[in-house]
Amino acid sequence: MNTELTELTELTEHIETVVVGGGQAGLATGYHLARSGRPFVILEAGERIGDSWRERWDSLRLFSPAKFDGLPGLPYPGPAWAFPTRDEFADYLQAYAAWAELPVRTGVRVRRLSYDGTRYVVEKDGGVRYVAENVVVAAGYDRLPKLPSYADQLRSDVRQLHAVDYRNPGQLQEGPVLIVGAGNSGADIAVELAASHRVLLSGPHPGQIPWRIERRASRVLTPVLFFLFRNVLTVRTPMGRKLRPKVLAHSAPLIRVKAADLKAAGVERVDRVVGVRDGLPELADGRRAEVANVVWCTGFRPDVSWIDLPVFDDGDGEPAQRRGVVPLQPGLYFVGRLFQYAMASSMIQGVGRDAEHVARHISTQRVAAPTAPEADAVRLGGGRNGA
Repeated sequence: MNTELTELTELTEHIETVVVGGGQAGLATGYHLARSGRPFVILEAGERIGDSWRERWDSLRLFSPAKFDGLPGLPYPGPAWAFPTRDEFADYLQAYAAWAELPVRTGVRVRRLSYDGTRYVVEKDGGVRYVAENVVVAAGYDRLPKLPSYADQLRSDVRQLHAVDYRNPGQLQEGPVLIVGAGNSGADIAVELAASHRVLLSGPHPGQIPWRIERRASRVLTPVLFFLFRNVLTVRTPMGRKLRPKVLAHSAPLIRVKAADLKAAGVERVDRVVGVRDGLPELADGRRAEVANVVWCTGFRPDVSWIDLPVFDDGDGEPAQRRGVVPLQPGLYFVGRLFQYAMASSMIQGVGRDAEHVARHISTQRVAAPTAPEADAVRLGGGRNGA
């Protein structure tokens, strides 16, 4: 028995705060924890910081200008009104972690988060585990692709991909392509594929910002847009509370690609897909889409299967949180969720503010914790009133 306890101790590391996820949300959280002087570690599943960006489609550019793509303390380098590529932004994240001297451990995939009554237990493959007073879940919102239940009813000769697996037009076979989902990703991919395929785009138009964000004239309007995202469209305003359910359920408005761009590229708008008939997608108007390829741009859902805690109150993977703080589970935090506090919460330019709020809460609770030997038994009791 003593040998078993010794082995368990050797495989267990105690640290005050564990941040799960080394993307922009996790790195921003780390920056503010470091500034507060708190001990922490960031666990990143990828082999390199930024790999989650490097795995997206080849031609991806950020939807926001570089001026709005910096993390706390380090502006994004280069022209302020350029749109960084996926690789450029991934490299920036890697450079940011080095600049801020953040303790990031790569290649660490967390398989379970639980609470033993005193501390949180973060388990990774190989039997190694961490115990912590605080855990910040910053693993990213776009974790599991959403697919309709009828996707597997398509004929076997129809090539189908979700946007998470799409890289370039070379993955598709000859013949028409149906893109299901007309949000920003669907619009970007549709324009790219239209150069080599006949493209049908299914789904309601999500709206669009009414100016060209790339043009010089937009340099007056675009800051106003991002100000609205950060400061007006929040859970504290009637407008933000009304918009939040719609954002969680549907796509955000088109930012760079416009309806006119889709038309100019020859993309055909078709009705929404309602099922499969005779092995091909069936549209709401009763037609079948005679296509050889389907690209599902139907969004994602958060992966919370590894979080073994009773903090999800509505069955859709959304935690019961207040600005990232979970009132009923002291010491547990979230950063980077879709509309966590504001429209900007899941955007690069919005994670820093939410991360700062969470880091401040962690520091405040730590300072307020008792210093007597019995502290371990009660230190998680602070903060039950939430943010």
